[in-house]
Amino acid sequence: MTDHSLSATPDTVHWGRFWSDLPPVKEIDAGDRIVIETLSGKEEVLPDPASGLTVTDTHRAILAADLPRVAHLLTGPVAIKGAMPGDVLKITIEKIDLGADWGFNIVRPTAGTLPGEFPVSGKATTVIPIDRAAKTAKLPWGATLPLDPFFGVMGVAPPPEWGELASTQPRLHGGNMDLKLLTEGAVLYLPVHVEGGLFSCGDGHGCQGDGEVCITALETALTGTFTFDVLKKGETPIDFPRAETAEEIISMGFHASLDTALQIALRQMIAMIREHVDISETEAYQLCSLAADFAVTQSVNQEKGVHGRLKKALLRRG
Repeated sequence: MTDHSLSATPDTVHWGRFWSDLPPVKEIDAGDRIVIETLSGKEEVLPDPASGLTVTDTHRAILAADLPRVAHLLTGPVAIKGAMPGDVLKITIEKIDLGADWGFNIVRPTAGTLPGEFPVSGKATTVIPIDRAAKTAKLPWGATLPLDPFFGVMGVAPPPEWGELASTQPRLHGGNMDLKLLTEGAVLYLPVHVEGGLFSCGDGHGCQGDGEVCITALETALTGTFTFDVLKKGETPIDFPRAETAEEIISMGFHASLDTALQIALRQMIAMIREHVDISETEAYQLCSLAADFAVTQSVNQEKGVHGRLKKALLRRG
């Protein structure tokens, strides 16, 4: 294993694009570990200088650079040598560090789960101080939030025939999954569609509730430590993003309809169960009803998300 680092600079970031023709800013070998720095926030959400909160010179330089702006600020892409279409990237999230002493939350009048209802007029932006040592954030009205950071966006290049995609929606390639279970120690599996995979990440979240109902979480800068392994074609039959923790397997479903997103996540969970234990589809379906938990991941990214969770201990006979 070789260790690498990738800082967020005007030369290593891009605004919200997943594309097979986006050139990699870093290339690593399969099995290598890399520390990736990400930043979050456009000019309008930066804290007031009088607040005492810190905006780095690098963040300001990225905002001042003439980069095409689409959606989220992402770092990458990173190419993994040997990853080919049909393979699967196994991405172990080893560590996530808070990268700023502030974050923000935005409500837009025409977005979110209740469009047209909040706020009454204009856009509501709240800058929220972060205590990185305590891993907490203090809301203006006094509540203290415990932080469990994760990356809202992690993805690879989509199939070339899909062209360039914004990072707004989650799809087959990953992207804006907003799955709060993808914290330190979790493993994410993504199907590979182009040589090298071309992994980018960003949209750092200090914390988030399932649903992400007002369209943003606690948006903040994060630095992640990832290890990338390549599972060769046929080795692991994965055709959709999935994940696991030490205790659970996690399925996902994305669709404009929450009903359809649930059906996708359920079918994925049934398939995952049968990869672990030799039972029928009907038995796996029954197990899902008896023991799997399905929840709304997010309801605000056009393609909505549902995720399923099942304890690994239930996948052992006897």
